[in-house]
Amino acid sequence: MRGKHKVAGILLLCLLVAIGVLFFIQFDNWKQAVSKKTFTVATNTTRTLSVKTKEFHSSAVIGGIGDVLIHDWVYEDAKTKYGYDFKPIFQNVKAIMKKPDLLIANQESTPGGAQLGVSSYPCFNSPYEIVDAIMDAGVDFVTTANNHVLDKGEKGLLSALTYYDKVHLPHVGTFKSKEDQETLRIENVNGIKIAILSYTYGTNGIPIPEGKDYLVNMIDKDKILAELKRARAQADVVVLGMHWGIEYQRQPNEEQQQLAKLFTDGGADIILGSHPHVLQPIQKFHTKDGRDAIVIYSLGNFISGQMWDYKDIGGMFEVKVTKDVTTNGNNIKLEDMQFYPTFVYNHKFKNYQLYPLQEAYAKGMADHSYKEIMEHMMGGIK
Repeated sequence: MRGKHKVAGILLLCLLVAIGVLFFIQFDNWKQAVSKKTFTVATNTTRTLSVKTKEFHSSAVIGGIGDVLIHDWVYEDAKTKYGYDFKPIFQNVKAIMKKPDLLIANQESTPGGAQLGVSSYPCFNSPYEIVDAIMDAGVDFVTTANNHVLDKGEKGLLSALTYYDKVHLPHVGTFKSKEDQETLRIENVNGIKIAILSYTYGTNGIPIPEGKDYLVNMIDKDKILAELKRARAQADVVVLGMHWGIEYQRQPNEEQQQLAKLFTDGGADIILGSHPHVLQPIQKFHTKDGRDAIVIYSLGNFISGQMWDYKDIGGMFEVKVTKDVTTNGNNIKLEDMQFYPTFVYNHKFKNYQLYPLQEAYAKGMADHSYKEIMEHMMGGIK
């Protein structure tokens, strides 16, 4: 038995040695094959990606109202125990004023504040509270270049600017410094960039302080054209406020028409006119670069103490701006233009209130009908 076990052990040992030798031979063959194999690595490979231009479609309604000119009858009617409250004046037209996405007003009487002495014609100074009231009613932006900006001197002008900034009401036309004047005012509304400029023909003979020409934007053709060019490069739409024309004339004069053509060709899409204190018609222009532009020669008085001979009729202009960005580029259109005439009512210089003209005429407050005013404003548009 012991001999058989010995033979079996020897056979098992031989088998294990044979298996080991065979494994070693196979491993050596695999190692040599691997060492001879070539591996290719691709470097600096370029991938081409197809990037699709993102399309964008948006719209915004721009509105404009005329002169906010606070005569003594108006501010005396608004006087309260603690100051002034002009908000009731706008209650009947507040729904109209809230319609635009951006509503621009011409703040004609400088709101330098009661601390400087509230005053009326010929040198106006209005309480700060008129700013609060127009903002509450829907005004988003004011143009301030007009013939009354220096009625209370540089002090009144700067006081008004400080208050606008305090209540976060954007403004253009008067400035605190040269740097301020050179800063374009561009409002981004629903993804549409709207630049706003403002200029006046003069300051009622009151000289601008020496070395401070930046305080007021004066009408200067070359300067305005340069600013329009700069604004067009940065904005989708350019609105130009122009304090021009002849007081109480219901039609634009030759100079207004010439400037309207010059400045629309120069880059303005919308011109909001003021100073005549009565409404002057709306006109469309087709510019040299293929745009359609709109000029409202005068938006008249929106709120003031003036009466009769159309001086108590104003209104709100609005237009829809559409912006389409596609693979073919940007396309801006002005469409769906509207005008809403309004009337300033008072009873023996008390209870000043604004009404839609249709309502005022129906109640016997106004002498001129909605149809007459709409024909005057929109009748010449082609």
